[in-house]
Amino acid sequence: MNRRQWIVSSIGAAAPIKSAAQASGQVIEGARQAALQTLKPSKRDLEHGLELHAASIVIDAYGFSPRSAVDGAGMRSAVEAGASDIELQDLQEDMNMTRCVTDAAERAEYQSAWKASGVTCIVQNAGEEGQDPLRLIKRLARFTYVTDMLRDVVEKASAPDDIAAVKKRGKHCLYFSGNGVPLTQQWASVEDELRYIRIFFQLGIRIMHLTYNRRNMIGDGCAEPANAGLSDFGRAVIAEMNRVGVIPDCAHAGWQTSLEAAKASRKPVVASHSGCVAVNRHIRSKPDEIIRALADSGGYIGICCIPGFLGRGGDIHAMLDHIDHVKKRFGAGFVAIGTDIAHLSSANAAEARKIPAHRRRTPFQALWPEGALGGGDTAGTLRWTNWPLFTVGMVQRGYSDAEIQQILSGNVLRVARATMPPRG
Repeated sequence: MNRRQWIVSSIGAAAPIKSAAQASGQVIEGARQAALQTLKPSKRDLEHGLELHAASIVIDAYGFSPRSAVDGAGMRSAVEAGASDIELQDLQEDMNMTRCVTDAAERAEYQSAWKASGVTCIVQNAGEEGQDPLRLIKRLARFTYVTDMLRDVVEKASAPDDIAAVKKRGKHCLYFSGNGVPLTQQWASVEDELRYIRIFFQLGIRIMHLTYNRRNMIGDGCAEPANAGLSDFGRAVIAEMNRVGVIPDCAHAGWQTSLEAAKASRKPVVASHSGCVAVNRHIRSKPDEIIRALADSGGYIGICCIPGFLGRGGDIHAMLDHIDHVKKRFGAGFVAIGTDIAHLSSANAAEARKIPAHRRRTPFQALWPEGALGGGDTAGTLRWTNWPLFTVGMVQRGYSDAEIQQILSGNVLRVARATMPPRG
């Protein structure tokens, strides 16, 4: 059996098929070949890595389920009707996140991407960046809808044990994360501001970002020129998250905020999709002092797949270098992989070309430092569907099976179990 045949048989790639599905298969296969040419694994390492990946529970510690293409004609109609920037953004997000339910071709590609990745569960970005409950609830509604309507493919995991159960059934699941702490922003009392944390927990959110790049009432974000740390209100937020059963996530928090959050919390704190400053200095990465504080809290750092954050070529080797650093410095029990990326439908580019040019307001992100959002992996070695080759890369580097399974899911499950309140 040649190398290409091993990949196809072990990761579940479909044989060449027609139209959009064929295009998707070519994209997935092209990315695999790019990663293989970069890794150059031996036959033994490749086979063992693929077998281990297939047998393991695999959790993306922070990411996005496969994204569908927009409906270009529908977007065009909205532009021509004079839709605002916010309306167009909402419409585009809704299409990217839910057309796997309503369009058969998109649903087929959605399923094929899951299958190719070998991922069991995604800690799903299910809350648009901010604090307004109405803003945060939109993505939560969309992914609740997907898990309601596609139960034969993907389920909502409400508790850590649900993830293991889904693996046994050969299905996939989403464990919801919010990109902000829901606040009333009326500032009548601390208790009033905190009450929506429990409400969003009841809706399924299990992890919340403390900040998103910039400063808020909780603390400074990583893109602030200052580094003021956690506020007194932020400490009250963490205490309430501990009480309710929500994991504090400092992935986008400033360094001082991250450090103080880890020390203030009674339960594990994570940086779900980040990197190591010791490997590549970037505002979205964490110095060793913070990684140690996260580990001391019982948490972990999730290594992302954003090339601009990783440095050193920004490829699969660079991502593995960050994992190596945490494993060697702090132990395999404190690192995960939180890709912060998604598979995007092969039809999206063609559909996007149908949307007429239109004037847009300057986005808030224009204030962020250059490089704050990273950059693309031009070779494709870090594509989301290459997850099985992340495992192969760890096998190549001499990790034991037990260490790899900790990184693939064990650490995420441990933190989820330590945070989740007992059912009684």
